[in-house]
Amino acid sequence: MLKFHVIALTLLLASVLPANGQGYLKTRGPVIVNEKNEKVILRGMGLGGWMLQEGYMFRLGNIGQQYRIREKIRELIGPEKTQAFYDAWLTSHTTRKDIDSMAAWGFNSVRLPMHFDLYTIPAEEEPVAGQNTWLEKGFALTDSLLNWCKANHMYLILDLHAAPGGQGNDLPISDRHPEKPSLWESEANRNKTIALWRKLAARYANEPWIGGYDIINEPNWGFEDTGDKRGTKETKNIPLKQLMVAITKAIREVDQKHIIIIEGNGFGNNYKGILPAWDSNMVISFHKYGNFTNAASIRNFLDLREQYNLPLWLGESGENSNNWFTNTISMVESNDIGWAWWQLKKIGINNPLEIKITPGYQALLDYWNGKGPAPAADEAYRALMEFAGNTRIENNIYHKDVTDAMFRQVASGKAIPFREHIIKDKAVIRAVDYDLGRNLSAYNDLDTASYHYTPGVNTQGNRGHAYRNDGVDIKKENNEFVVFNIESGEWLQYTTRVAAAGNYTLTIKIKADTDSARFNISSNGKVLAADLAVPSDDQPVIVKNIRLAKGEQRIRVEFVRGGGMFSEMIFERK
Repeated sequence: MLKFHVIALTLLLASVLPANGQGYLKTRGPVIVNEKNEKVILRGMGLGGWMLQEGYMFRLGNIGQQYRIREKIRELIGPEKTQAFYDAWLTSHTTRKDIDSMAAWGFNSVRLPMHFDLYTIPAEEEPVAGQNTWLEKGFALTDSLLNWCKANHMYLILDLHAAPGGQGNDLPISDRHPEKPSLWESEANRNKTIALWRKLAARYANEPWIGGYDIINEPNWGFEDTGDKRGTKETKNIPLKQLMVAITKAIREVDQKHIIIIEGNGFGNNYKGILPAWDSNMVISFHKYGNFTNAASIRNFLDLREQYNLPLWLGESGENSNNWFTNTISMVESNDIGWAWWQLKKIGINNPLEIKITPGYQALLDYWNGKGPAPAADEAYRALMEFAGNTRIENNIYHKDVTDAMFRQVASGKAIPFREHIIKDKAVIRAVDYDLGRNLSAYNDLDTASYHYTPGVNTQGNRGHAYRNDGVDIKKENNEFVVFNIESGEWLQYTTRVAAAGNYTLTIKIKADTDSARFNISSNGKVLAADLAVPSDDQPVIVKNIRLAKGEQRIRVEFVRGGGMFSEMIFERK
């Protein structure tokens, strides 16, 4: 749990942070600059799950879209309590403390994934066809978020994540109802989208801390070939360009100042037929998941930048290991490209904040997955409201390894302690509390990232998905976190402080899953014990008379031959 004193420190740091930007952002050839004409590298985070719930974020991938999640909830607790839950969700999920914390961690921008239905009603529900009924809720939430960003000198980028009707065949991304006309199949939906952007631009035209307008998130549609469900094979993208041009025109009628960010088809990556730009203050966004982290992986976008003299922005990325995060951010920043990660919080470890699963919510998951009975209405309501409360930052689990990978490790290859380890009599160091740092600096793991969108590359990065987000495989075993799936050549390092020099007995709790697993123990590069056999039973490995000098010692456990499950080390002074 994120403790109160950590939040207090975050607030203090946020209050003294220098401004990360000066005035309106604009484009200058291939880079983004502020009003002082200084280059700005956007380092941002997307607030996925706040205004728009995608099922996978909350272990509801089997349900999918938000409207379907809402239907399932309504079936259990009725419409009034369902509305109360969603009101509580919007109040709790993202607060001033989240933005203060992001600023303290190093972020200078926020990407807001908007759901249109918080700002206006669906086109088919309008009392007068062709007119627009505006809802204050979405605008008020955006105003509050902007004020929090202003207070922290952070730019807010507005992202239409769920457009009227839905903009793609990946249904949860835009909360699309497949039995209703999509954005591309309905002129009324397109007109409402244009009108919404004009309304937003008029409201925020004179707000310098608005960083830009990301006008359509991840379109994925086959215009020429309806079988091209992802939109990756399109060669013209005529309807997409027409709509983006129309949105731009509507924005420029009321706002001449802010950057307009465009995304190609194929989840923001297919720009065939889209360029050249039709506006003088435009940025090309691309999204990057599950592929390699070298410049060759974005060569097509670097070529677009050079050809059209437009800045690039990595508008969405993440959902991988810390090592992948560090390498990707380092690569794009070295190419003068800013970024916005996905996402701040959800269930799971590969984001800065983790939403905890309560027993009541797990019972709901079991029911919706066909593994348990339906809870009573009152019980379900209590569980949902408790889960909504768990989305608050003070109830989240903060993963400092994630933010360390996104900022400090990009700048420094130095390993630092994950926890303070003072070696004295009966000191215990848990295996999972190895140092913070890059692979080959704090640890060595042979499978450090998932390349799930790279054909022919079969890696997982992290097999346990627990406790930490490095390549090191961690799982929960008998109510404690342990390192498992250990391969030959892998190692873990622990920066410690020895309180008093002397001889120590070291007890290593480790269990083999092969007959040949062996490991070495060293400190500051000096071998303390070599070629130790890992027992196949529950007996620990005991090494006597290890001499440790006072002061900093970097203890390393290196697996000469893989296999085993490693839980902890105990130091006893003799």
